[in-house]
Amino acid sequence: MTAYYQVLGLTAEATLEEIKAAYRKLVQQYHPDLNPGDRQARDKFIAITEAYKVLLDAVQSTQAPQRDKTEPSVKKPSVTKVTRKNTSPYIPPLSAFEFQVKWNSYRELQKLWKHKRFTQAIALAETLFQKLPQDPEVSSWLASSYQRWGRQLIGDRQLETARIYLKKALKTDPHNRSLWSEVERDFRRMERIFR
Repeated sequence: MTAYYQVLGLTAEATLEEIKAAYRKLVQQYHPDLNPGDRQARDKFIAITEAYKVLLDAVQSTQAPQRDKTEPSVKKPSVTKVTRKNTSPYIPPLSAFEFQVKWNSYRELQKLWKHKRFTQAIALAETLFQKLPQDPEVSSWLASSYQRWGRQLIGDRQLETARIYLKKALKTDPHNRSLWSEVERDFRRMERIFR
């Protein structure tokens, strides 16, 4: 099990949110569509996906009330947090068509982000979110689009509009720690401009 945490660059004490954030970050780096012809990236992507699935199942299975008595007491609070956060309603699996639409949209989002066409990225992500509102990855992509647009607006000195989009990003994906870190950095940048 420890090897799976290492694949994602995490320790065994990682929370569900940290596992998801690490997975999203690594997928964006090693996805085969972003690294065409790169066999090492493809193999890494497969390992990342396998590790994510195994850890997701393992963390979600900790919801059972019985715990291993040999488990250190330090881990208990994070297990409790995961248990509370996983009480969301059942999310049905995607159909083959929905899965294809989702990943085609993701590839398009990557291109739009790369070319700094953030308003188009937001429109695409919002449309996808309307179709798949319970999908956590789609929520993350929408939040990332809002955050990137907010950052661009800061550069354009449209600070009030930037603040709106940065807040929308946090509201869309409130448990994403890396997003919070990015938005905090953006707000600090805004403060420096105000001085």
